[in-house]
Amino acid sequence: MEKDSGYPTSDAHPVAVAGSVEKPHQGGLWSRIKSHATLEVEESSYAPPGTSWSNKDLDPVPPEMQTWHTYNFVTYWISDAFAISNWRIGASLVAIGLSWKLALVAVVIGNFVTALVVTYNGVIGARLHIPFTVQARSAFGFYFSYVMIVFRVIVSIFWYGIGTYTGAECIRSIIYAWAPNFRNVPNHLPESANIDTGFMICYFIYFILVLPFHWIPAHQLHWFFTFKAIVTPIAGFAILGWVIHSTGGGDQVFTYGNSYSGSSLGWAFMSGVNAMIGNFATLGVNMNDFARYSKKPNSPYIQLFIIPVAFIVMMLFGIIGANGSRIIYDEVLWDPMLIIDNWTSPGGRAAAFFIALGFLIASIGINISANSISVAVDLSTLFPRYLNIRRAQYVCAVLGAWAMCPWEILASAESLLTFMDGYSIWLAPMAGILISDYWIVNKQRANVVEMYQPHGMYSYEKWGTNWRSVVAFVVGFAPLLPGFAKAVTSGLNVSAGASNLYALGYFYAFLSSSALYIALSKIWPPRSEYTGRTIADHLAEEPSQI
Repeated sequence: MEKDSGYPTSDAHPVAVAGSVEKPHQGGLWSRIKSHATLEVEESSYAPPGTSWSNKDLDPVPPEMQTWHTYNFVTYWISDAFAISNWRIGASLVAIGLSWKLALVAVVIGNFVTALVVTYNGVIGARLHIPFTVQARSAFGFYFSYVMIVFRVIVSIFWYGIGTYTGAECIRSIIYAWAPNFRNVPNHLPESANIDTGFMICYFIYFILVLPFHWIPAHQLHWFFTFKAIVTPIAGFAILGWVIHSTGGGDQVFTYGNSYSGSSLGWAFMSGVNAMIGNFATLGVNMNDFARYSKKPNSPYIQLFIIPVAFIVMMLFGIIGANGSRIIYDEVLWDPMLIIDNWTSPGGRAAAFFIALGFLIASIGINISANSISVAVDLSTLFPRYLNIRRAQYVCAVLGAWAMCPWEILASAESLLTFMDGYSIWLAPMAGILISDYWIVNKQRANVVEMYQPHGMYSYEKWGTNWRSVVAFVVGFAPLLPGFAKAVTSGLNVSAGASNLYALGYFYAFLSSSALYIALSKIWPPRSEYTGRTIADHLAEEPSQI
């Protein structure tokens, strides 16, 4: 049986076989399947010996694997920002009727909030070197944290599928530029399939193309993100230059005003801000899955600067591209691939080929950074004997790309896309509780070893659940459910107040949950005693464990 943890081993990391392959197969078919499926993994140095609560991939990152420097966080976010999805967000603000000025204000506010949440949660991972799934045990309790993990794994699998669809669009644009006759490939699929034969070919190509990238260990991915941070901005600036040139200068793309006025304009603006923050809600929770590889504990603070700058630039590209396409084609094209698909001259097709290639690299990177690694950490926590981070990424790829059928979601189920945007009503209180637990309630103290003990101090008073976080979590999302239901099913009769509160959903959910969690923790302090030791202390005091 292969050992495919993806990480180097050493004498300090003794190998423990979770399911022996030396013994002859006994029992029935199910016993044989379990024997082959069980991983030969390095047992956790922190979880109780012989248990199936964890594996080595979930342990605090040892010093030799802390490979992320401050500049890697810069290139990580540049590579994440310059992606089709973020171009679309800027364009969508124009599409819903905002002027370029108001759309830009929405972008600034949304990305500043995103930077705060991502940074102050990411610093926790950089200090303690633990993933989200372990960090959550401190705030939610050892057992209830698994509920939070299930919430996150569902949304990330959905978004992996949508990211695969986006990557297939890049493949299609590359083939259109290289072989224009591909547009005429006969369709052998029924209309009810919501996908044609040509696009299915592109979809399969992308699916196969991205698989080798899941083999790269997470602590080594920073090299790919650096490469992506160089290539993708070039593609974005190329389209922007063409749009400005084709419209006769930059002034033309800034002539459109707002389509709303009065309170309708205000709520449309807040809805745009909330939807934009919601798009990055997963990153506000999962940043520790990468930040734990940081060499220095304060490196994530650079995100306070780079996130607003990088995302504002890319979303401004989307705003200009949307207004420019309205001038050039008399319709708003909010997808950069749709713009370059119109470049039919030989020179235009050559440019389209390289631009689509650049965005293809971007789509691969963002699907890994925002989705597959997060799903892998979640699944390896849920099934540590059967899945490590590498193997779980392939499970994510199959489930997200094929089981979820994202072409069905994008083609015929707008309500499900609204559901995915609305998923922030659960992720926002989760992020608020995680951040307030570390920074305010526990005053930046944690006991990392205890986070791996099912009956340790993070089991709290009963059932391995911190009831304070449960109450805060419910209060954070429950009042938003009517507005969420209205957004998903427009025919529902919901009060204007509920709809307006939903437009403020992320702000309400984050602030209310964190404030209530802090208040409950002050009134009824948890009985656990916090030692104040960080992972750095453990390294100094018990180096043989790391």
